Amino acid sequence: MTFRIAVVQPISNRPGEDERNVVDAVHAIERAAGEGADFVCFPETYPGPWRMPASYDPTAALAEAAAKHGLHAVFGTIEAIDAKAATAYNLIVMAYPDGRAPARYRRTHPNGPWIYTGGRSWEFQYVAGDEFPVFDTAHGKVGLAMCSEVYMPEVTRALALRGAELIFMPAGVDKNRLWATWRTLIWARAIENLAIVVTTQNLFDHGQRGLAMVASPEEILFESTAAGMSTVDVSLDRVRYLRSSRDEVGSSAICAAKQGVLGPQWQRPELYDAFHPRPSYPQPSYPQPRREAAE
Repeated sequence: MTFRIAVVQPISNRPGEDERNVVDAVHAIERAAGEGADFVCFPETYPGPWRMPASYDPTAALAEAAAKHGLHAVFGTIEAIDAKAATAYNLIVMAYPDGRAPARYRRTHPNGPWIYTGGRSWEFQYVAGDEFPVFDTAHGKVGLAMCSEVYMPEVTRALALRGAELIFMPAGVDKNRLWATWRTLIWARAIENLAIVVTTQNLFDHGQRGLAMVASPEEILFESTAAGMSTVDVSLDRVRYLRSSRDEVGSSAICAAKQGVLGPQWQRPELYDAFHPRPSYPQPSYPQPRREAAE
């Protein structure tokens, strides 16, 4: 079964003017629906807000637009914890076409708060979440993650082992020298989890290089560095075949990714604790993270 994803790589309004992104996002949802999209994916922290104290919450407006136009809207915002301490969770949210309460993922990696403090864009004291929920939709099971969590394969693996077939990983801003490795890892997360992985990012002007992608295990279905909205037709049929079948002699003649890597042919849960042992003796100390934003 084929469905359509609209990938939005916007020219975003900068912090201080970011509430304007809400109107732009609602218009993009309307346009995506007009182009037959079943999902629309926005970047991390879009439509915002980017900073604490949070001066607005876009969730109601985007959930209303998603229900009105009959699609799923994946977007970014923050969830305030303590206004005085400026603490917040960073969220990826998915609004549903039937108007039910939106799904939410609280970023889990890395340890905070350094990643969103002291930079030109974000400014809040990030608190990490600790759950990996997945969500059923009419098109397949969805997992949500974000941004540089792409460098932590455990995050998407946790989602895939919980059944996620379609993983949205919206990202923040221009990747600079990280661009090539980031692009590689988006596809790697699709290959190793036998999933479709979707990403996009904010651009603040047309001179910046974007990274919008839809990657399947066997090929990159779409990618763009430019601002705009693109629609991509995808199917989970091949993902499901690769997950349900076994790697055999001669499989490489018909499969461009290893089959069954989430199943018992490959997985050894009895070794999971050995991957990251928890010894009783004192752990080595590491340098404290610098208090500056990672963009």
